[in-house]
Amino acid sequence: MNIIEMYQRRGEGYDPFLIREGWQVARLTYIPDQDMFGIQKMDRHLLTDELFILLNGTAVLIAATEQNHDFRFEFVKMQQGIPYNIPAKQWHNIAMDEDAELIIVEKDHTHLGDVEYKPLNQDQVKKINDHMAELK
Repeated sequence: MNIIEMYQRRGEGYDPFLIREGWQVARLTYIPDQDMFGIQKMDRHLLTDELFILLNGTAVLIAATEQNHDFRFEFVKMQQGIPYNIPAKQWHNIAMDEDAELIIVEKDHTHLGDVEYKPLNQDQVKKINDHMAELK
């Protein structure tokens, strides 16, 4: 009898490893696009909140509201084991060190279509990088 299921990390980056009707769990590990000084875009999901839990390493959750074609950023240096939620329709991204590992909980199949990206301009990237430098 096998009631307890166990999942192992399968690769780098975003890996949705447990998908059930209505929800899914994914693991996120470092990739260059998520580097502390590599954030070049924001994303959002229109149909789901997204919950982040830092397991290891260092990560900064970035949220933003859009005003007059610009972003007003909010930053949180994450603490291990604390759940952080980004509500549906809110722009966000996550900056990570190479040793970071997170769990993400969201609506099922979000990664297959409920995602919108917005590239950052040079001034916005500089704002993020300046803030990352302050947090280091």
